[in-house]
Amino acid sequence: MIVEDENRQTAPELSILMPCLNEGKTLQKCIDTSRKGIAAAACSAEIVVADNGSIDGSQQIASASGARLVEVLKLGYGSALMAGIRESRGRWVVMGDADGSYDFAEIPRFVSELRNGFDLVMGNRFRGGIQPGSMPWHHRYIGNPVLSGIGRALYRPACGDFHCGIRGFDRMQLLRLNLQSEGMEFASEMVVRFAKAKLRICEIPVFLYPDGRNRRPHLRSFRDGFRHLNLLVRQAF
Repeated sequence: MIVEDENRQTAPELSILMPCLNEGKTLQKCIDTSRKGIAAAACSAEIVVADNGSIDGSQQIASASGARLVEVLKLGYGSALMAGIRESRGRWVVMGDADGSYDFAEIPRFVSELRNGFDLVMGNRFRGGIQPGSMPWHHRYIGNPVLSGIGRALYRPACGDFHCGIRGFDRMQLLRLNLQSEGMEFASEMVVRFAKAKLRICEIPVFLYPDGRNRRPHLRSFRDGFRHLNLLVRQAF
């Protein structure tokens, strides 16, 4: 979907990017909420769904809704996002999970900070609010605080939640950083690479809601936690 003024023929100002793997239950709601967020932000925009091999009809939902579908054969959260970022046309990208855990009505707040000159605008769930049932206790009190703490100690970024699934960034700046991670650790690599490049980072409080899925989470706590930790340490040298 392209939302733009009648007289505007150039690329959109903003791309809303949703990585997707079997999110048929929640994808339509996320797209509809994104439209409202785009309208409130008063910017030209497109909605891009980077589908990573769904078998539940997510692709059909994306196409029927007017979103632009990017089919990504290489599996992985990072693989889906990088493919979607490369195919996006906006100057800025606001990415968010398509499982209903984030409110895309928050788009104007991200756009405002991007317009203020920040290169990476991170959401922070710990400053905003974590709704009951939206995050396992060991992620909330152990995994996320420990990994984010290590990341802050090593790289000193202006953010405290390395793993928040909704964030906005300057698309060309990110492409110049040549991110390599194919899995969930892509979330940490993005913060690390922006920080090492001394680009401008800020964060805004966001709420995390219980997701609407009826399947097992894609995240595997110990496997993906180790991959995040390995990346944080490896990038320091």
